[in-house]
Amino acid sequence: MTDQFNVEGTIADVVNGNLFKGGISVSNGKILKVYKKENVPDQLILPGLVDAHVHIESSMLVPSEFARLAVVHGTVATVSDPHEIANVLGKEGVNFMIRNSKTVPFKIFFGAPSCVPATNFESSGAHLGPRDIDQLMARDDIKYLSEMMNYPGVLFNDPEVHAKLDTAKKHNKPIDGHAPGLTGDQARQYIDAGISTDHECFTVDEALEKIGYGMKVQIREGSAAKNFDTLIPLISNHRDHIMLCSDDKHPDDLLEGHINLLIKKAIHMGYDPMDVLRVCTLNPVNHYQLEVGLLQEGDSADFIVVNNFADFDIEKVYINGKLAAENGQCLFTTKMDAKPNIFKAKPITVSDLNVTATGRKIKVIRALDGQLITKTETVEARIADNLIVSDPDHDILKMVVLNRYKDAHPAMAFIRGFGLKSGAMASTVAHDSHNIIAVGTTDEEIVHAINLLIKSKGGIVVVDGSDQVHLPLPVAGIMTNQNGQEVAGLYNQLNRAAKKLGSTLHAPFMTLSFMALLVIPELKLSDQGLFDGNKFQFTSMFDI
Repeated sequence: MTDQFNVEGTIADVVNGNLFKGGISVSNGKILKVYKKENVPDQLILPGLVDAHVHIESSMLVPSEFARLAVVHGTVATVSDPHEIANVLGKEGVNFMIRNSKTVPFKIFFGAPSCVPATNFESSGAHLGPRDIDQLMARDDIKYLSEMMNYPGVLFNDPEVHAKLDTAKKHNKPIDGHAPGLTGDQARQYIDAGISTDHECFTVDEALEKIGYGMKVQIREGSAAKNFDTLIPLISNHRDHIMLCSDDKHPDDLLEGHINLLIKKAIHMGYDPMDVLRVCTLNPVNHYQLEVGLLQEGDSADFIVVNNFADFDIEKVYINGKLAAENGQCLFTTKMDAKPNIFKAKPITVSDLNVTATGRKIKVIRALDGQLITKTETVEARIADNLIVSDPDHDILKMVVLNRYKDAHPAMAFIRGFGLKSGAMASTVAHDSHNIIAVGTTDEEIVHAINLLIKSKGGIVVVDGSDQVHLPLPVAGIMTNQNGQEVAGLYNQLNRAAKKLGSTLHAPFMTLSFMALLVIPELKLSDQGLFDGNKFQFTSMFDI
């Protein structure tokens, strides 16, 4: 393809809010001219789509391979928080993500992770303090301060938290938020600290209150949390204050679609296509000051060609004036420069998982399908030889979190909702510190699963006796450089294997990955112990 060409059709001008027939002249990666013309092909020319908040690591793919899967769906850019790899490798991990992303034309804009570790109640591989954040924020390739999950630190004036906020303000860069369920005076105080977005709203009332305080609401529809149906009505009266994001996108879901699916769904629900386009193009570009074109003269030529609004089939994707994808096929290749990791856990034995019975009733975690939050239940424990053991008949299974960064004793709790009748499943994708997390029907099966991951230095596995399905994740224990389609296929095998063991969860490994996420209540397990997210302190399973 030459550096100069024209594309004609019906153009969506999201900046000025109108549709018109015409064309664009592209030269050297820029839009040289936008013109009107009557006789044009029956196709739409739209700005490239932007995911306003995503952790690329959740796809288990390195950025360059994530880009290959996302670009075919019309996505040309993401606002990406490298929080997950930073919890493993610190600034080295952030640098890896940036370096790898630059090997492909896809535009990935990174933030400086604000909460590494997410809390002081878990063990991570790194710590990013105010000085580290200041060094990152000074860089042109760091666009914002990533989600401030430590909202108690904001509200109670934690010096380190506010030093990080002040650093973002010093560099005049936006601050992303994370404040599920926060309303009233506390929401106002949180937002007044300079925090400009939130992707954790669960209700329209919560979102409207935060918008009223000056915040932008990112409507999330990912593999884990799904808030699109609840929050999309905001577009009718608040189109300038919302964006669309995925937050976490697992490889099998990314293979099926990305922001394009949300656009298509919103249009089918009757919302104005131009309003829908604005929230996933204009709004994130303006909020984060992204170098992404919006079909204006002088912009970089980042645009997509779509057949029509009803079908919303992505026919061509251009980035910087180069054809990046066509008819579902990515046209660029990827390469890997390194596989950084840190993994010091040593193999465990069955006796390491002994839980002595000091009472007959125990507090258990109740996992909820498709949600990050959990509930607390009190149940009668199954006791054998004065030890509390898994009780598959009543769906009460032992869960283990093991520190991967040093040789340590495992933390244990019991959980309901996974439904396994045999075997075990384990993963090193365990937000946010990415220690080893496992759940199973017997201690022997749990040990088997955990030791497989220790041997491979990260991954996801399902075991049942001698049967096993294993996806190694050699990059920081949370990603792989394998082909995205192959990873998606293997991830589907893992989910099917877990369901074959009896799990009724829609996405068993997705649910498992959030059972150590302490900043989302109600009851979670870190490598240091059982944690009450409402009281924000450790608790005992026997503390009834």
